[in-house]
Amino acid sequence: MRKLIIVLAVGFATAAAAGDVAEVVAVADAVRMHDCGGTPGAARPLEPQAALHNAARFLADGAKLEAAVSKSGYRARRSASIVLRNAVDEDRIRMVLAQRFCRTVADPDLVEIGAYRRETDTWIVLAEPFVPPAPDDAAIAGRVFDLVNEARAEARRCGRKKFPAAAPLQQAEALSRAAQAHAHDMATHDFLDHEGTDGGAPADRASGAGYAWRLVGENVAAGQVTPEEAVATWLASPGHCANLMDAGYTDTGIGYAVNSTGGKGTYWVQMFGTTR
Repeated sequence: MRKLIIVLAVGFATAAAAGDVAEVVAVADAVRMHDCGGTPGAARPLEPQAALHNAARFLADGAKLEAAVSKSGYRARRSASIVLRNAVDEDRIRMVLAQRFCRTVADPDLVEIGAYRRETDTWIVLAEPFVPPAPDDAAIAGRVFDLVNEARAEARRCGRKKFPAAAPLQQAEALSRAAQAHAHDMATHDFLDHEGTDGGAPADRASGAGYAWRLVGENVAAGQVTPEEAVATWLASPGHCANLMDAGYTDTGIGYAVNSTGGKGTYWVQMFGTTR
């Protein structure tokens, strides 16, 4: 989870109502929607979340941002925090946020907010929620399939090796079953590896699914929340990219699974094969 921490001391002596955070959320939202000058404002208002209010409180108690968000039970794809010392006047808070922190407050991906106030200090946590596609979304595998064949249609470099354009892969039901089984295994047991919990390798899974292979290979990934991100991750890795661009493969199968409490959250598998 990417994170950003900003701390600012604002010299004020007036007293703030401890724990009264509604006005802080309203001020941050007003800055986001109206006060950010040359920074494009976010069209979507901030949504207060109880878990992020707790995360802000944990931050006030000394926790690091990532630990505070995790302890609150909130699953964030990305988060940021702003700490205002002695910032108790709403007009001043609005001015400072607008002048110094528009890039954070107006970030269109950070759509949820929590805040906590203690005496004269205020903690704000902004987050992008982790919202993966549903595991039963049939369009996910189809989108990965299309993106992979689009990538194969163009010559590219995978690390130090150049690959010419390759013919499109065909979907193989047996490889799809094998890929889905491994994605489910990784999600259930929260790991990322080519070896399954039963000790099986990609070739074992292909054979077990009924695919009579001459060549077989596999790409895996975890943590990506869109097919575009999953394929981009593979293309950025020389070994995975080489599998994807290998003209020796003619068939493919794709699996995807979710574990909302797991370390990575999403688990992707693409199997490659050529029959005997």
